[in-house]
Amino acid sequence: MPAPFHLAIPVDDVQKARIFYRDTLELTEGRSSDHWVDFDFFGHQLVIHYKPKSAQDDVHHNSVDGKEVPVPHFGVVLAWDDFHQFAEKLKQKNIEFVIEPYIRFEGLPGEQATLFFYDPCGNALEFKSFKDISQLFAK
Repeated sequence: MPAPFHLAIPVDDVQKARIFYRDTLELTEGRSSDHWVDFDFFGHQLVIHYKPKSAQDDVHHNSVDGKEVPVPHFGVVLAWDDFHQFAEKLKQKNIEFVIEPYIRFEGLPGEQATLFFYDPCGNALEFKSFKDISQLFAK
């Protein structure tokens, strides 16, 4: 298993973000204060940190496979079946997708299932899965 990563992201409303990551994404909450909260993000450490919203927080998009992918974004590569179960759970929770779950690069190296959505503070998340995980870095 690879070493867990640590990622700290800005949120302009700690309580709203806490509820989203804990209740909607069903992540286990760890340590916290009034200004930050740790979560177990699929075995990795995700920390939401308070930061006031600013005009510089606008999201940029790049075209990938004919879709407008938000930049920056982060997420996790899940096992194929786990991805589809997670995507279904998100649909049941009425997540508003930026990019609906679909298969990208179908029939090509790196074929993957992917989806994108925003947290309530404007952070873009991508979850993906490779039918063949050995294709993770395929060219």
